[in-house]
Amino acid sequence: MEKKAIAAALFISMVVSGSLMQTAIAAVYKVGDTAGWTTIGNVNYKQWAATKTFKLGDTIVFTYNKQFHNVMQVTHADYRSCNASAPITTHSTGNDTIVIKTPGHHYYLCAVPGHCQAGQKVDINVQRVSSTMAPTPSESGSSPSASMLSPTSSPTSATVNKPTSVGKAASSTMSLIKLGFAIVVFGGIV
Repeated sequence: MEKKAIAAALFISMVVSGSLMQTAIAAVYKVGDTAGWTTIGNVNYKQWAATKTFKLGDTIVFTYNKQFHNVMQVTHADYRSCNASAPITTHSTGNDTIVIKTPGHHYYLCAVPGHCQAGQKVDINVQRVSSTMAPTPSESGSSPSASMLSPTSSPTSATVNKPTSVGKAASSTMSLIKLGFAIVVFGGIV
């Protein structure tokens, strides 16, 4: 009986640790990928953002020439009309790092006249926290074993926009660990 209690306590601590680990795995996204935050090259920021899955704790990085651009967080109405007269926040270092702390839409634009109208604006839509640990194969588009084969290196300039494979691998690994403990605890193998 004591062995089952220890195994149950170990299982619960692993579930809690796994949940905390998932929260700790955050991605870093460079807005516009290699082009950065610019009007040159006709970067489609709407399309760029649509290919990303933003989560709480992720970091978005705006890299640009501060002599020609800036970053302003604005309301949805101001985003739609390219109005930068009442920004929520203003960034102007040329290498602005913003940690996403709330779910929902976060709207950014360049306030230099004509830039927003030319498409230099982005809607970062952050997912609400999910109650599941890992996506099902139908949600992720691949099997858990395939996602576990993804590289797990820390995001760098080369991997800064490939964070979802790291997160899926870690989530899949944690799900397998939980499954193993569940079998041990509830399968009577103690």
